Amino acid sequence: MANISVIGAGTWGCGLSRVLCANGHNVLMWSPFEEEAANLRSTHIHPNLSNVVLPDTMDFTSDLEKALTDKELVVMAVASPYTRMTAEKMSRYIAPGQRVVTVTKGIEESTLKTQAEILEELLPTAVIGALSGPTHAEEVILGLPTTIVSASENREMAEYVQNVFMAPNFRVYTSPDVLGVELGGSLKNVIALAAGIAAGLGYGDNAMAALITRGIHEMVGLAGRMGASYETLYGLSGIGDLIVTCESKHSRNRKAGVLIGQGMSMQDAMKEVGQIVEGVYSAKAALTLSQKYGVNLPITNEVNKILFEGKDPGQAVMDLMTRDKKMENFVKEEELPREWKDL
Repeated sequence: MANISVIGAGTWGCGLSRVLCANGHNVLMWSPFEEEAANLRSTHIHPNLSNVVLPDTMDFTSDLEKALTDKELVVMAVASPYTRMTAEKMSRYIAPGQRVVTVTKGIEESTLKTQAEILEELLPTAVIGALSGPTHAEEVILGLPTTIVSASENREMAEYVQNVFMAPNFRVYTSPDVLGVELGGSLKNVIALAAGIAAGLGYGDNAMAALITRGIHEMVGLAGRMGASYETLYGLSGIGDLIVTCESKHSRNRKAGVLIGQGMSMQDAMKEVGQIVEGVYSAKAALTLSQKYGVNLPITNEVNKILFEGKDPGQAVMDLMTRDKKMENFVKEEELPREWKDL
């Protein structure tokens, strides 16, 4: 049994808290708002998960010092735009060697840092990890079968998080590739916006399959150039997370994309969804990274034009479809059949 705090009282934090409570751990959830913490303490029901009652053993607080003191594990579950601000406040209370695992997906636009990189900067004495995969809170909190990846450069940390969360309905794999796991979880949100836009335009399964397939190509190309393992992007935290985020009714990024495809502005779509749409915050960062590392990301480029330049979504799809002809395969030139080589 471990004493664990969950920083952030959103749906994902609630879903993971329920897993931890079921595993017998003591869980304290922190919200920056005393009213929210008091309401959760009183009802044990999150307003966006009203069909589920949180375990009686869970407690809630708005006192950050209390949330971080004498905790074997800190689960960082705030939305990505608030990671830096929250970590700065946490820094005075984090003990040397304290374990902190981020479960948030996103790239910081101003610094191009992943969530773990932000934590490493601001919490230099902590042991940092990342937990990511195809995991919608709405299913995790119901105990539906789910798989996820615990990543850390520190093997003991990765395996500790694995052991804490592992359950018959919640299978946890480990990985040393923190960068790859985090890039997969961040970049797939941008592709999911494109998938939603295509659905909003009324396009069918063919377009969806193309977006998912070419989307993973973009993710692998950029992550590989940045030093991540290609195999990571072909795993749960890459293609697995991409599939569920592009296809699921629970996906906020897909929902926002559908609304944009139907004619809403990005701002109105985000208001309608009512929760943080991480892909909007990662889109510019992904494009900047592609330029920095010299990787062509056509889908990401068009998503940025739709979101921030007001480009017509239908025209964006047409521009993708009518680009210069090219070969699909990723075959190295030396591996091409003789008749395919330039003579």
